[in-house]
Amino acid sequence: MNKNEIPYKIYLKEEEMPKQWYNVRADMKNKPAKLLNPATLQPVTEEELSNIFCKELVKQELDETNPYIDIPEQIREFYKMYRPSPLVRAYCLEKKLGTPAKIYYKFEGNNTSGSHKLNSAIAQAYYAKEQGLKGVTTETGAGQWGTALSMACSYFDLDCQVYMVKCSYEQKPFRREVMRTYGANVTPSPSESTEVGKKILAEHPGTTGSLGCAISEAVEAATTQEGYRYVLGSVLSQVLLHQSVIGLEALAALDKYGQKADIIIGCAGGGSNLGGLISPFMGQQLRGEAEYKFIAVEPASCPSLTRGVYAYDFCDTGKVCPLQKMYTLGSGFIPSPNHAGGLRYHGMSATLSQLYADGLMEARSVEQTAVFEAAEQFARVEGILPAPESSHAIRVAIDEALKCKETGEEKTIVFGLTGTGYFDMFAYEKFHDGKMSDYIPTDEELQASFAKLPKVDL
Repeated sequence: MNKNEIPYKIYLKEEEMPKQWYNVRADMKNKPAKLLNPATLQPVTEEELSNIFCKELVKQELDETNPYIDIPEQIREFYKMYRPSPLVRAYCLEKKLGTPAKIYYKFEGNNTSGSHKLNSAIAQAYYAKEQGLKGVTTETGAGQWGTALSMACSYFDLDCQVYMVKCSYEQKPFRREVMRTYGANVTPSPSESTEVGKKILAEHPGTTGSLGCAISEAVEAATTQEGYRYVLGSVLSQVLLHQSVIGLEALAALDKYGQKADIIIGCAGGGSNLGGLISPFMGQQLRGEAEYKFIAVEPASCPSLTRGVYAYDFCDTGKVCPLQKMYTLGSGFIPSPNHAGGLRYHGMSATLSQLYADGLMEARSVEQTAVFEAAEQFARVEGILPAPESSHAIRVAIDEALKCKETGEEKTIVFGLTGTGYFDMFAYEKFHDGKMSDYIPTDEELQASFAKLPKVDL
């Protein structure tokens, strides 16, 4: 096909939107390890998880056999507000780089929350409403998840309580105000409003917080209030399931024009964006239908895949959540306050960790100054100011395209552009003023954190 026949933006029709989510675990030979009860070290039961999460979400979390799960009609109707999202051919970036590679990005920023997070937020709010709950609690890093959940909860008239990582709360006040506009109560974490928050502050005075801290507070808030449950925007398998609409649409858009991806790239913090983008493609590879190169990109300041250990660990700093086997830096690891707040998580999704352990995808860590250089380059030629998180994927997509320039290979590169960076101007200011640093944890710091991992002998 002549490349000029491929539009700059490939849009699916509304009727072409996915009607089912795809569950990659159904096609995995080696399933992710079970979540464990930290008190008994036995796999957590549906009943135990239902004390924290909505019942239907617990069923999805534990489902490793059904490859497809129907998307309720109310959720599909909500999706139509901003889906299908475009798969964009980055013609301008290709020309600027002088590469023979074909570059596509799946853009998830076409909604008020500004990111892909709304795909799962509306699903989790829907199931909370169906269960008759009063409200939900959650954590947020950069604020994209908190914003998305606030919007979803306002749609279903649910109370929404958000614990926002303190450094992001201070760096991104406008994101906080969007949440409040949607009716959410936003608290900087760690805080004095929970027992676990008080404990973390006592142990780490003046801490800038982390997603692990905020999770602990949100879980405590959910379990101590009648009619509330905890929901989260990444890491767990239910979230990757909801986010599979990203990859399903991307695959359908490529098929529409007879294109096949060679390299698929996503930023990686907890795993929601990366998992959502690659799952349907990974399913094809697992079934022997196609072969791809998958690349997870993480910040050098919080390198769980590239420098972490594959072990059971707490999902939160306060150690109140179940244990999950994952690539981790240790639940007590507090990342430096870098500007990709959504990637400041100590561990990686169990599903993605298993795929990585099995050699089915690779991982790279990148320093934030190099990330912002790529973000600026992309903004200048593609007309979108990218979020710092997404810009990790942009960095490696550009690197891969430049390799193609050297080799002359016409590879097709697809990456996830999770959202926009208009609430991240504090970070862009630091970069432009030359005040952005690249903090990388030392081996000694990581070893000290690994030494505190729970002892699980299975």
